[in-house]
Amino acid sequence: MTVSNIWILGGYQSDFARNFTREELDFANLAEEVVNHTLAAAKVPATDIEVIHVGNAFGQLFAGQGQLGAMPATVHPELWGVPSSRHEAACASGSIAVLAAMADLRAGNYDAALVMGIELEKTVPGDDAAGHLGAAAWVGHEGQEAKFMWPYMFDRVSKEYGRRYGIDESHLRAISQINFANAKNNPNAQTRGWAVPDLLGNAGGDDTTNPVVEGGVRRFDCSQVTDGGAGVVLVTDKYLRDHPGAAATPLAQIAGWGHRTVGLGLEQKLTRDAENPYVMPHVRDAVMGAFSRAGVDLTGIDGIETHDCFTASEYLAIDHIGLTAPGESWKAIESGDIAMGGKLPINPSGGLIGGGHPVGASGVRMLLDAARQVTGTAGGYQVEGANRFATLNFGGSTATTVSFVVDAVS
Repeated sequence: MTVSNIWILGGYQSDFARNFTREELDFANLAEEVVNHTLAAAKVPATDIEVIHVGNAFGQLFAGQGQLGAMPATVHPELWGVPSSRHEAACASGSIAVLAAMADLRAGNYDAALVMGIELEKTVPGDDAAGHLGAAAWVGHEGQEAKFMWPYMFDRVSKEYGRRYGIDESHLRAISQINFANAKNNPNAQTRGWAVPDLLGNAGGDDTTNPVVEGGVRRFDCSQVTDGGAGVVLVTDKYLRDHPGAAATPLAQIAGWGHRTVGLGLEQKLTRDAENPYVMPHVRDAVMGAFSRAGVDLTGIDGIETHDCFTASEYLAIDHIGLTAPGESWKAIESGDIAMGGKLPINPSGGLIGGGHPVGASGVRMLLDAARQVTGTAGGYQVEGANRFATLNFGGSTATTVSFVVDAVS
């Protein structure tokens, strides 16, 4: 049996600056918005959708709502009876939903899939939200001394870079500065209207303007607590043959994918690979898997949407994708390689720090932004001449890592 190519017909992202609780809205409202606008953007009727995959990490904790695979049918009558599943892998939940949809399509089970990621996180005070998000760590085995689990964990990653190679916190502040600046050009970015101080000046280390959260991690090193959703429609070659009008829509192709899963514990990872030049070699393996399946190396990539849950995670991404040698991510920051107009723009959308991070939706949002880049539809944050874009999305302390390569259609 010939394995089909997988095409992205279109998609939708909600405005990540919204607060659904203040608007007296819930998961049904968010799901209805994402379903309807995704189908409209892809120009696909609901009756064509044969399978649905939903990414969501924390529905029960933040909103008391599980069984979110059933939410699309709840809000759209023409999706009643369509097979649907919810997928959870912490911050990689959306990417796992994409992989599951691809597997369905490549196996020949279906020809059109709706993939969506949805998350509500502004339902509780910030400290409670931080506690809920800690469920993605190895509960009871790590971080018990931390007030805020994930800033604590990624401060540990930063310190590991410091131990192995040395690290200058000004380079982490520079990552924040770039991502907040990129977000200004994204009409759906959570921080687009924020007044962010000059993080490369005195404000970057000022305890009032940029206070310490945990260890060396400061406020503007952190991604945002976000409400939001994103969706895409994926189809097979057969769908395009049977629906020739669909090919008139700007098309993007998922040309490669990589996926790795390791243990939950951060110290497990750091101890196991203490002698490896890469701090998290499985992250590199996922990226290299995507590149290999796409038949490209980094020189063929025009940009990447990566997982900057904290500045340390983007710092890790820079050397793990091969932009620099291990431990030398700072060189790409100082040279401007990761900025718009640089050698490899990273997070032109603003990423998670500038754009927002509704956990279960981030992987789908990254894929959508990669598709927008290669179809020339990214608007104010378009990377000029982009034909091939990558994503790097991970959950927890990189327990689950997924990478995609998205190509333009020639």
